[in-house]
Amino acid sequence: MALKQYPAFLVLCSFLAFRALSKILSHLPLPQHVARDKTRTWRWRNLSVSMVHSLLTGTWALFCISEAPGMLTDISDGGTPLAFLLPCVSLGYFIADTVDMVANGQSRASWEFLLHHALVVPCFAYATVMGCYVSGAVIALLVEVNSVFLHMRLLLKLSNAQDSILYRVNKYINLLTFICFRLGAQLYLTGYLMWNLQTMPRGHCFLLPLLLIDLIMLVYLQRLVRADFVLWPWNMEGSKKKFLTD
Repeated sequence: MALKQYPAFLVLCSFLAFRALSKILSHLPLPQHVARDKTRTWRWRNLSVSMVHSLLTGTWALFCISEAPGMLTDISDGGTPLAFLLPCVSLGYFIADTVDMVANGQSRASWEFLLHHALVVPCFAYATVMGCYVSGAVIALLVEVNSVFLHMRLLLKLSNAQDSILYRVNKYINLLTFICFRLGAQLYLTGYLMWNLQTMPRGHCFLLPLLLIDLIMLVYLQRLVRADFVLWPWNMEGSKKKFLTD
């Protein structure tokens, strides 16, 4: 595959595509109460871009693994040509998302996402440049299956639709996919790497970021359960400027 020789070009194309998408979405109409608030307007647009990325890459990751299930048993493998493109696209998105947060003054409110991106970007960059651990990157991107419902949840909250049937249905699907695809994929990769650490080239460089992301995922799960399934009065409190609201 000729494009495999130019990972930086593929990442750049993805970066520009997601930046262009953000510009396009900024011209679309918004719910009235969202449009009145600058932070909510940015958050809506940012989440909409993230939703597009999740729909694309989550479906893509599932297809890649169904096409080549052997990737599950050798995460250091270079994967298929189609699989190689996936982390390139996601890497461009993560960089574009980081630029969006910083450029719009959302660094403090979005520090958890910036930390996540800081942990993921070097791993994906290594996979795309060196052409190895592509299978591991594809497995990691199974989390985007859950991200579809996680972003839907946040968009519904921004729309003040927490009492809608759609929100109630989504919260159960969100929890199920969180456990299966987000937490499950992360713990699978962590366990695989720990079990095979001695035979994995530069495996120790990936283990620490994985462990930190595992911790972040567990914190997110605790927040999700507390907010949607354990309705204490203080769940309604919190900063309106915070990007990832409970």
